[in-house]
Amino acid sequence: MEAKLMNGLSLAYIGDAYFEILVRQYLLEKGITKVNELHKEAIKFTSGEAQAKFIDLFMQDNILTENEIEIYKKGRNSATSHRKNLSSAEYQKATGFEALIGFLYESKDNERIYYLFELMKKYNS
Repeated sequence: MEAKLMNGLSLAYIGDAYFEILVRQYLLEKGITKVNELHKEAIKFTSGEAQAKFIDLFMQDNILTENEIEIYKKGRNSATSHRKNLSSAEYQKATGFEALIGFLYESKDNERIYYLFELMKKYNS
C-alpha cells in the first residue's frame, strides 16, 4: 500500500516498531551490553515524552518539510486516547512522531530517517 494512503494509526504502528529497532541497533553499536543500561538509554528515544520532545524540536528548528508536517498532523490527530503517564498532548505528539517515522519507512526514505535520527542523537547529548 502506498504510504500516503495509509491512515495515521497504521503509520504510527509500523513507525513505532521500526524506530524501536533503529534505537536498539544504535545502542548495541555503541557497545552497551547490560540490559538495564540498554533500557535506560532506549527510553531516552522511545518514550512518548522523548518523542514529543523530538517533534517539538523539529518544529521549532524548522527541520520538517511541509509534507512531513502534514503526515505528522495526520498521525497526531488520529490519536484519540492516551497513556496514563502522558498528557493527551504528549501522546498525540508521540503518535504523530511515530506516524512520520512510519511514513518515511514505508516510503523507503532511509536517508531522511537517518538524518532525523542523527539530530535526535544530538538533542539527547
